[in-house]
Amino acid sequence: MDESSLQLISGIGAKLEQLTRPSKDVIVKSLRKVVSVLSQIEQPSVVEVATKALVVGKLEDVTKPLRKSIVKHGLSNHTDKDVRLLVAICVSEFFRILAPQPPFADKYLRDMFKLILSMFMELADTTSAFFSRRVKILETVAQCKCCVIMLDIDCSDLILEMFNIFFSVVREHHQQSLINDILSIMTHILNEEVSHQLTDVILRNLVQESKGATSAASQLAASVIQSCAEKLQPFVCGFLTSCSLDRDAVGSELKEFYHEIVLKLFQCAPEMLNAIIPNLTQELMTDQVDVRIKAVNLIGKLLLRPEYRLAQRYHALFVEFLKRLCDKSSEVRVTALQCAKACYLANPSGIESHELLTAIEDRLLDFDDKVRMQAVIVACELAGSNLKYISSKLISEVIERLRDKKISVRKKALQKVMEVYRDYCNKCAEGHITMCDHFEQIPCKVLMLCYDKDCKEFRSQNIELVVAEELFPVLLPVEERARHWIHLFSLFSPLHVKALSAILSQKRRLQTEMRNYLAIRKEKENSSEDMKKKLKSSFVKMSASFPDPSKAEECFDKLSQMKDNNIFTSLGLLLDEVTLKNALVIRDKFLKVIGDKHPHFEFLQLLSSKCSFNIFDSEHVCCILSLISTSGLGSNNLEAFSIELLLVIISNFPSLMRGSELQFRLLFEEKYLIHDKIIQVLAKVGSHISVNFSDFYPVLKKICLEGTRTQSKYAVSAIASLIDVPKQYVFTELCEELVDSLHSGQNIATVLQSLGCIAQYSVSTFEDLDQEITQHVYKNIFQAKSLDDLSVTEDSSGCTVTCKLKIYGLKMLVKSFLPHRGSQVNRQINPLLGILLKMLQKGDMFDNIFSCTYGDPLDLGLHKGSASDKAYIRLAAAKSVLQLSRRWDLHISPDIFRFTILMAKDSSSFVRRLFLDKTHKLLKEHVIPIRYACAFTLATSDSLKDLQHDSFKYMVEFIKEYSREARIRQTSMSQGGSIMDFPAYIVVFLIHLLVHDAGFPSEDCQDEAMYAQFCGPLLSFLNASMNSSVVDGDLDLVNNAALYLNYIFRAIKRAKDAVDAQRTPRLHFLADIGISAVNSLHRNGISSVCTLGTILLPSSLYKITPMESEEANLKFLTQSFVERVVHVFKSQVSLPVGSVHKRGRKCHEDGTLNMVLGKQVDFSTCGALETHKRSTRMETSSGRRRGHVVPPNALVSIGSHNKGFTEELEYGASNSSEAALEKRQPFSSSGSVTQKPSQMESQVSTQKFERSNALKGNIGAGKIINAEASNSRKVKFNIASKELPSANEVLIGQRIKVWSTFDSCFHSGTVDDFNPENNTHKITCDNGEVEILCLDSESWETISDCSLTEREVVPSDKANTLHLRQCGKDTLDKFRGDANQQSKTKLNMEDRKFRSRKVPLSEKRKKGQILSRDLSSVSEIINIDEDAVAKRTRRRKL
Repeated sequence: MDESSLQLISGIGAKLEQLTRPSKDVIVKSLRKVVSVLSQIEQPSVVEVATKALVVGKLEDVTKPLRKSIVKHGLSNHTDKDVRLLVAICVSEFFRILAPQPPFADKYLRDMFKLILSMFMELADTTSAFFSRRVKILETVAQCKCCVIMLDIDCSDLILEMFNIFFSVVREHHQQSLINDILSIMTHILNEEVSHQLTDVILRNLVQESKGATSAASQLAASVIQSCAEKLQPFVCGFLTSCSLDRDAVGSELKEFYHEIVLKLFQCAPEMLNAIIPNLTQELMTDQVDVRIKAVNLIGKLLLRPEYRLAQRYHALFVEFLKRLCDKSSEVRVTALQCAKACYLANPSGIESHELLTAIEDRLLDFDDKVRMQAVIVACELAGSNLKYISSKLISEVIERLRDKKISVRKKALQKVMEVYRDYCNKCAEGHITMCDHFEQIPCKVLMLCYDKDCKEFRSQNIELVVAEELFPVLLPVEERARHWIHLFSLFSPLHVKALSAILSQKRRLQTEMRNYLAIRKEKENSSEDMKKKLKSSFVKMSASFPDPSKAEECFDKLSQMKDNNIFTSLGLLLDEVTLKNALVIRDKFLKVIGDKHPHFEFLQLLSSKCSFNIFDSEHVCCILSLISTSGLGSNNLEAFSIELLLVIISNFPSLMRGSELQFRLLFEEKYLIHDKIIQVLAKVGSHISVNFSDFYPVLKKICLEGTRTQSKYAVSAIASLIDVPKQYVFTELCEELVDSLHSGQNIATVLQSLGCIAQYSVSTFEDLDQEITQHVYKNIFQAKSLDDLSVTEDSSGCTVTCKLKIYGLKMLVKSFLPHRGSQVNRQINPLLGILLKMLQKGDMFDNIFSCTYGDPLDLGLHKGSASDKAYIRLAAAKSVLQLSRRWDLHISPDIFRFTILMAKDSSSFVRRLFLDKTHKLLKEHVIPIRYACAFTLATSDSLKDLQHDSFKYMVEFIKEYSREARIRQTSMSQGGSIMDFPAYIVVFLIHLLVHDAGFPSEDCQDEAMYAQFCGPLLSFLNASMNSSVVDGDLDLVNNAALYLNYIFRAIKRAKDAVDAQRTPRLHFLADIGISAVNSLHRNGISSVCTLGTILLPSSLYKITPMESEEANLKFLTQSFVERVVHVFKSQVSLPVGSVHKRGRKCHEDGTLNMVLGKQVDFSTCGALETHKRSTRMETSSGRRRGHVVPPNALVSIGSHNKGFTEELEYGASNSSEAALEKRQPFSSSGSVTQKPSQMESQVSTQKFERSNALKGNIGAGKIINAEASNSRKVKFNIASKELPSANEVLIGQRIKVWSTFDSCFHSGTVDDFNPENNTHKITCDNGEVEILCLDSESWETISDCSLTEREVVPSDKANTLHLRQCGKDTLDKFRGDANQQSKTKLNMEDRKFRSRKVPLSEKRKKGQILSRDLSSVSEIINIDEDAVAKRTRRRKL
């Protein structure tokens, strides 16, 4: 210790003490010297206590003058910053050198500490020139631990202030030594004494970071807690426990940050929470949702620290946390999912990870869509984080959400799984993982969205874009894409293949139509009407490929008006570019040129995508071929699937094979086992590639001779695609070799297949050898007792080799009559039909069947015991008839048709099954006439429940699909339509089948149940036809079906059986059954009426019957018996569950639900069937709603048109109808019977206007109209109602009764008021109810005999118009008295007046058109012109 320094300090202190008011400069100058000296003085380090006391005493003496002067002049509170800084340094040095004794008396120490704290407050300013001096002060204070003195002098407030200062000034960029000094000071104090105030300060700053403050304070607080955990734990735990048990009772504001504090404490001092964490279990179970959410969030964050093993240490808490994933609150479940994801990502290999995944997986089936959506997001993010080890079950469950009931969930699932699949593709390309099925299932499920008819976002138009642009990463190489396509194709089911084919087909159609449009656009005269129609048609076709067709069509129309051809030039380049890489360049350039400001940018962006080969291109095809030829797939199965994929691609885009001919030709070399599909690919692309025919023909020829039947079929097709017209001799040479092989008995099955296929491609070639081939088949195959062919093996089905070869021979003959490309066959088909008839018959006919045109009787060679073979022969014959009906239906006789349909009731169940499936397939493809759908109706009573169920399903599908398509054709101006297009027309054939059924009840049978069972096929069909649920609630289709069926049944009652006239009574009985059933089943009437003037019946089944013989019927089968039969059926019938579309449950007009298939049918009994002898006297309404009643008496006269005959039989036919018949193909070679409205029973009388007058079923005047559907001129009937309001007002105060269709009875009441604005009456019923009705739309009668005006329909001066005339009460009385006589006289008189007037009746109800209908024996006319008569209104109860 330098004595001079001590003297300097002492001298300066004495000098300052002597001054009364020292100036700032003196003080600063003096203190600077002192500071410089003090910093050099070391704290005494003498070990001996006595010596150290002497040294400290000496320092006290030296510094005493200066310390006294500081107190005397109050320098600690000096206003100057420099002075206070120098004083603070001196004070801190005094504490250091004089320790452990305080340098000042207790009464002055507070001011000294306040001075030091003021220096601490400036520590945040690191840019200050005095920052280092302040840091020195902090360091000195920390070293000497002088702040502890504040506890002794009761300066707790200063300690609290100092803590706050430290937390406020600390910064992230401060030196660690500075932070350590602060921490040291705080720790020293806390180790001495802890208070609630200090604890609050520390905890408050611990969570400051979450409140937006700097993280340095929070880190400092965490460090303090770590250093003083033991001291702070009682205070902290007490606070946290209070918050957990009764938070409302806690006064501190920190209670709002309770969970944040726990989390921070767990991160810095987890041992402090050993008593707190178990309490969180109660918070997870509390009733308050917000508390549970916070608790879930907290525990989720606690679980992010796997090193603390919270799930194992507090297992009960973890279990309760998992239960929150099943919480009753969806918000809690969503939060728990987010936390579970974070926990799993923090420790994917942890013990609890499996439980977390299971819980997340369960939430994918949550009942709340928001939770399911969050579960999808979480699961996909987990999958993306660890593709290699993620659970395949979890991926499968996520993919299933693509079928979620909520569209929002489906959309999110689609977005997320596509992200996962793209990540998976990238990882596969990088070699990190190998291809696996559960990821490849993603595109499979995406394709299945095409079948989602409920959501327009997932139709094939949108899925095409997903597959094209979102399936693979943009930069993924084509070879990798091809490998993925092959792998996922190996997982395809037929539905997947169908969906992919539909997308590609849709793309192909648009591209083809776009090429046609571009060609049309280049034509010069593009302003003509024909050109506009072509463009319109083209726009409609192309728009069908867009998500919003109407908007797309509008955009197409606007684009076509643009004069800028650059757009169309670019589109043409895209259509021609077959490589994806170049197509993307062209498209990007195109979109860049037009710019996103273009009004149709989005549409052009979409259109350019659809015009590009962005799903498959030529490089895909080349890669697939290379992988096959080089065995690069490593699996024979994958090679087979790759060929099938290639076939799907080439079937839609055969031009993509161009440039890959060399690789393709390699597959036909001898070293390869040629796959059936490869030959099929060649057949598809043969006309689109440039190859030498000689490179393929030897292989194809060998296949035709020695391959399988499937291969030979495609081989012939391939040959046909490769050769052109001048090389037709190839077929001749091949056919001759095949015939030689047939004679030698080698590979008979394959040779027969090849010959049949050649006959389809080259008719002339086959016909040159027809005699030789046919004779060989008849004699050497059909008549052979036993045949052998090594290429044919017996299987478990029970069909022998001999039987199979006979069937193959039959198929060959059938194919020879079904050539491709519309070629004409010059041979007679009757011999083949004769063979088929014999094959269809049962019993001994199989042992000695048919004669042929070649002389000898033929024998199938089947033993009597070979029942299975006979069944297969019958099935083959029936299928052959179905195939021949594509082209030769006019030649198929009634017997052949009947025996074919009866296959649906064959004794063999497998025959019934296969026949029905084949019929359903062909009808679905629309390649055979609709009459073959009769097979479904016969099978609805099958003994096998599954077959019965499928038959119902097939029948319902047939009715639904064909009804809609027939209506489209009917309303189409270009195609027209006919009743024969509607499913209802098959009853014409079904009745014929039933009439000639051997099971028809005997004449002495009067058992209603037996008749109901026998008529089951007919009644089941009518039941389905009358059910709106079958057609998705489309009442128009149901009403039309009811109308058509009524016309057809009445037409049949006017005809007799053409095959066996003695069965005519049966015919009429079944027609009565049909009429009664339709009237009974169709309880809601007809809302859309099609009036028909001409009914075509097949003349091979029906003949004209004279008027006097129309009553021919079974004597005992009265009308009441008919009704009882229908009633028995209704009490038993029920359609199978699942036969109705899920959207088919719609409401009728009366508010009731349509009958749902699968539940018992319950119908109210309707009125009796009208007979032919009923007088023309108008009677009261039968109870059905007016305007919805089928015209039961619209019987038709009969004419016949026999195509191919010179004599034409006609009864009341017009020239127009003759022309129509000439154009219409009849159903058989013997032509059709034309049924038209007769002179008497097709009369159209005026409506009985009982709803607005007082006539009780009598009509004032009638008009007879000869209605002919063939007439092209339309007649519009108007009812003038100028005086109608006055008549309506007259009803006020009158008593009337109104028919209720719901209750099937009349309700009486009084008319209280009339509203002329909507033509409605207010009626107070006797039961107290008040109804607002439009009486023009109701069936009603007056009760009291009041003076009402009567409306009469009479012809006006204006042609084709009917007007109303007001009549007085005397006229009313006169009409009432002479009703019966006048009605008949009027009909005859008006018939003469209107005989020359031809009224065309359209097949669709239109505004202002006549609705012809009848309640008893005369048709009614309702004017539905909105200007004349108000439309019916729904009943409104008040």
